[in-house]
Amino acid sequence: MGENKTGKNVSSGAKKVEAIEREKAAAATSASAPEGAGKRTQSTTSARKKTSTTQKKPTARQSKVKAAQKKEDAAAEKRLEAAKAKAEKKEKKLLKKAELKQKKLEKKAQFKEKKLQKRAALAEKRAERKSKKLENASALKARRMERKAEKAARREMLKNESKAERSARREREKRERIGLKRQRREQHERARTQKMKSREAARERRAKSRREKRASNSERRKHAPGFGGWLAAVISLGAACLVLGTIVTAGAFRMNDMNLATANGYRSTLYEMVSVSEDMDNSLSKLRVSSGTQEQRALLTDLLVDSQLLESALERMPIDNMTSTDIASFVNKTSDYSRSLLKKLNAGGTLSETEKNTVSYLHGVNAGLYGELNELTTKMTEKEFAAFIGGGENPVAQRLSEMGKSTLQKPEETVDAPFTDEGNVGENQLSGLEEVSVSRAEELAKEYFCSYHIQNVQYSGETVTDEATCYNFVMTDENGVELYARITKNGGKLAFFNLYEACEDKNFDLETCDMLAREYLSGLGIEGVEAVWLSDAGMVADLTYVAVQDGVRIYPDLIRVRVCESKGRVVGIDAMEYLLNHKPRTIGGSLMREEAQEKLSQGLAPYAAHLAIIPMDDEEILAHEFACSFGEDEEYIVYLDAMTGEEVQVYRVRNGAKGSYLE
Repeated sequence: MGENKTGKNVSSGAKKVEAIEREKAAAATSASAPEGAGKRTQSTTSARKKTSTTQKKPTARQSKVKAAQKKEDAAAEKRLEAAKAKAEKKEKKLLKKAELKQKKLEKKAQFKEKKLQKRAALAEKRAERKSKKLENASALKARRMERKAEKAARREMLKNESKAERSARREREKRERIGLKRQRREQHERARTQKMKSREAARERRAKSRREKRASNSERRKHAPGFGGWLAAVISLGAACLVLGTIVTAGAFRMNDMNLATANGYRSTLYEMVSVSEDMDNSLSKLRVSSGTQEQRALLTDLLVDSQLLESALERMPIDNMTSTDIASFVNKTSDYSRSLLKKLNAGGTLSETEKNTVSYLHGVNAGLYGELNELTTKMTEKEFAAFIGGGENPVAQRLSEMGKSTLQKPEETVDAPFTDEGNVGENQLSGLEEVSVSRAEELAKEYFCSYHIQNVQYSGETVTDEATCYNFVMTDENGVELYARITKNGGKLAFFNLYEACEDKNFDLETCDMLAREYLSGLGIEGVEAVWLSDAGMVADLTYVAVQDGVRIYPDLIRVRVCESKGRVVGIDAMEYLLNHKPRTIGGSLMREEAQEKLSQGLAPYAAHLAIIPMDDEEILAHEFACSFGEDEEYIVYLDAMTGEEVQVYRVRNGAKGSYLE
């Protein structure tokens, strides 16, 4: 109990040091001791050595301590290794994080670089466009200067030329213009013919492909295996042929599925044609009675889309080439006419009575086509449809052929007044006038419409034709009503305008409207005109005037005026033909009126006659104009050549719900 535990925990090194010190002490004692004591000393030393030797053996406790020490050292080594592994893992994580950050920075730098490159490219494109715009403006300015110099040189030349030279020049320029117009017409006709040929060839190829496909399907159906053969094979060949019969039956089922899919596709296409033709009928019906430009634009756009859809559906139907061509011709005609009317409306124009009549014609044809298609889909039997898909003579194909023929009816060719839309005949009277700037044209527009309470004037570009160039202006009055006008670039003349306001009540008759129109023309400096055609279209009076010289009507100098019968003011004018052609004429001799009247066809009873200059094939000829009755209800206007008495033009007068017009 009283043992010193500290001594037992002393290390082996300390024990060795103690043993060595004891030996040294013993040696010193033996050296100083007497001889008799030597043996005792040696024996004592031997005993001590034995004791020392015996003490060197480790005890169980020391072994346990030593094992614990080793275990602790191993655990410390493991902790060290774990700490190292953790440090390495952390270092790898930090390294990976640094790499990701570096990649993000690189990606951000690349994105920034691309953005800078894109900005630089956009800036370069803007600079190119600006440069190109400046070049175009410079080129346009140069061309204007050239034209101005040419016009100045021409004016100088015109001042110095003699009468004979002037006559020869005018004749030469007239021939050149006629030749150029003829060349353009021929080019247009060639392009149109080539387009029609291309379409016809494409339709022929599609029809041939459909015929070949139908023939191939028919041939496959002829060689299809019969059930009797399968039954005989089953009886004669047994189980092996049962397997073969199963395979063939599955193939036949797949073929039936394909035929069913084909039939469903054709049926779906037929229903699509019914739906599209119904939409076209709806649009054409509305267009006949619509008077708003915005609504007319929307309806014409719908017609363009629907006509293209109908043509596409028509190409997918198994019909013969002739029927496809007939119906496609009507569809293309509707599409082309809708496109031309849409262009006219976008240019600020309005639909004339003749164009409304053409729309009514298209509506009538399409209504018949829609009715036939609708009846066909509701009354067609499965047997008839199967025969139609198989090709050959069948009731459905015959019905579609009759529809195609019904679309071939021609529209009545109508005009709003005699010799309208003839354009320039002879020398262009605007070409010699001085050009005005846009700002000057805007000032003139304000002067022309000073009584219309205009609040806002906006320039909207130019209208360029072969005959003249006009500045376009959109104006708004105090009530927000829009007015579209064209001012000629040469001379700054008012060539056209249209006021988009509703005329709901009839407060002024045609005679009063004629007086108002003459006053308005007089304000424009246009005098000496005569009304040759008056038409009361709804609540707007359409009046056509021509210049008069020495009692002779000059039809190339034609002006059309529209007067609102509700408010009694002019809401539209088209004076382009007057501006292009108006000049003094030299009127030669002619047949006497009585001599010319004798050359009229029998049955025509003239009740009015005038001497007139009329445009014919880009030339002006002198003619006798006779307004005649035929029977009780029919009226005609006949023009006879004043030199020969030969009949050169005949119009039939028609009276409709929207006024009188000519055929």
